[in-house]
Amino acid sequence: MSAPTRVLIVDDHAMLRAGFRTILDLQPDIEVVGEAGTGSEAVDLAGSVLPDVITMDVQMPDMDGLEATRRIRADGRIHASIAIVTTFDRDDYLFDALDAGASGFLLKNAGPEELVAAVRALAAGDGMLAPEVTRRVLQRFATRTAEAAGIPGPERHSTTATGSTALPSAALPEPLTDREAEVLRLVAEAWSNAEIAAELFIGEATVKTHVSRILQKLGARDRVQAVVLAHRLGLA
Repeated sequence: MSAPTRVLIVDDHAMLRAGFRTILDLQPDIEVVGEAGTGSEAVDLAGSVLPDVITMDVQMPDMDGLEATRRIRADGRIHASIAIVTTFDRDDYLFDALDAGASGFLLKNAGPEELVAAVRALAAGDGMLAPEVTRRVLQRFATRTAEAAGIPGPERHSTTATGSTALPSAALPEPLTDREAEVLRLVAEAWSNAEIAAELFIGEATVKTHVSRILQKLGARDRVQAVVLAHRLGLA
């Protein structure tokens, strides 16, 4: 059996941390290795316990979750995927979190099964965005970052014979193939590997191979970062 996924829970409310721990400790493939009530505690603890996944609150005393995420991402010893857990009362928290290096978002009113699924997805190297915020967050983030970077909009890109948008060849060190661009477009529209496989009449293992190649070519650490770039380049 593979080692369980090591999780660090970060939230300034002890009751919420206890609830998360209870849910996650019931899973045989997940182990809670620590809890932190402030951002600075999270940074210190992440460096000592080296978790695989961190669930990170935003509003906390001492140091907020966004700054904690930045500092953890800057520590080369820590390779954890970070899920921001929020009530989504401020959009800028979410956009700043993407900039800081978060790989997922989960609303605090999510059910226990969604928390477990998020941890497992992040541990597998996938991104995890709450369905309620996926399109809103990515579209607004992509528009903002594209304008700031001076990247041309979708109408400036070429299209393939089938009418799908093609990535500009100058945008990537190694351009995507037509099939990889097609897979990335579906990933950006929140399709699962199984759904992509059915749509393109290929096996799930083949989809996983395409996704791995796409992440490598984009220099993206996970699907969330790849999706942001797909929107930024006008592919989705």
